[in-house]
Amino acid sequence: MSSARKRIWGWYAFDWASQPYNTLLITFIFAPYVSELMQDGARAQAAWAFGIGAAGFVIAALAPILGAIADTSGNRMRFIWLFSALYVIGSAGLWVAAPDSFNIILVLFLFALGLIGMEFATIFVNAMLPDLGPREELGRISGTGWAIGYVGGLITLVIMLFFFAESAATGKTFIGLDPVLGLDAEAREGTRFVGPLTAIWYALFMIPFFLWVREPKPIKVAKGAVRVALKGLWRTLLRLPETPSLFSYLGASMFYRDALNGMYAFGGIYAQGVLGWTVVDVGVFGIIAIITGALFAWLGGKADVRFGPGAVIKVSIAVLTAVAITIAFVSRDSLFGIPLAEGSRAPDIIFYILGALIGAAGGTLQSASRTMMVRQGDPARMTEAFGLYALSGKATSFLAPLLIGIATAASGSQQIGVTPIIGLFILGWVLLAWVKPHGDFSR
Repeated sequence: MSSARKRIWGWYAFDWASQPYNTLLITFIFAPYVSELMQDGARAQAAWAFGIGAAGFVIAALAPILGAIADTSGNRMRFIWLFSALYVIGSAGLWVAAPDSFNIILVLFLFALGLIGMEFATIFVNAMLPDLGPREELGRISGTGWAIGYVGGLITLVIMLFFFAESAATGKTFIGLDPVLGLDAEAREGTRFVGPLTAIWYALFMIPFFLWVREPKPIKVAKGAVRVALKGLWRTLLRLPETPSLFSYLGASMFYRDALNGMYAFGGIYAQGVLGWTVVDVGVFGIIAIITGALFAWLGGKADVRFGPGAVIKVSIAVLTAVAITIAFVSRDSLFGIPLAEGSRAPDIIFYILGALIGAAGGTLQSASRTMMVRQGDPARMTEAFGLYALSGKATSFLAPLLIGIATAASGSQQIGVTPIIGLFILGWVLLAWVKPHGDFSR
């Protein structure tokens, strides 16, 4: 394998290694487990919202600063090592979420620590995308990376469902086994192993990344690099109105990615609280969503090359907006206000279909957004650009969870609680009208 090809596959390894944090912890296993322990879907949704929102505030505040420093110092790898450590420590620590000594504050702190590690590492890894191939191939590379990440998430989800995550009622896994490795089902050790498994998976599969990925043009660190970086960042922020396409894209992505993250973060808790699903039920829902996500991230990469990332982003947002509206009208007793017979499986079937659509449109949206950022950013300050991209994704990342938390707490209804997601998607769509297909820095 050529060194250039190895570098691309090493870069793909990050998506494969890091995806289980999203799949297992944020959405399909750990979040519904927390909801089970709290025994109150609305209360769990509100607590989860405030915890994720706090982490998002930290990420929004520091992401562009760290990106600017990395561009000035020229050493992204040391930051990736540092934030990888936070990822592993935070996720592994979730083992402490035992039913008999559950501490929501400690659990949310550890979860937020790992989430911050994952998000910051992603900034520096994404900033390497422009160096992996010619511009016209970046959509395909980005889409393939997302697809590989989804497959990694799928494999870990299957491992959890088949061998570890036990039903609270039966103590058995999805295929009827006791949790393996002698884990105690009564103490929910099988489900709690989701944290250590996420950490082990990441540590193991980041090895190819660190072995094969090298920064092509190391920069000699100048004295006062941090001061220079911060001044450069400040200049960039002041000049954002002079680059209207970049400015509009950052604003658009701020809203639509926040809405998507809210959908991912609360899908499992919503299904557990509104439909009464178990962790295993949510896991099956996750498998469907991940399969469609992997397939459409790959197909979306091809569509990106053919039609451009802007078209892919707009179609994805339209699908997700329709899904968000539908979710708010699905309950155990009714669909769009139409009463259902007791024991009807219609809500479950509808929610599985919605999961497939979330996976498909979410995969294409995230992949195309990454390549669109390459088109919008200044090639000379790409890590800073992805820092701003992370800022745009996190500047209001507390907003969706906060709005969901407030709406849920005020109404006492999880269905009303998720409606802010609809407005965020619409805002993102509107702002895309001012985004140029090739950005302000097109060559």
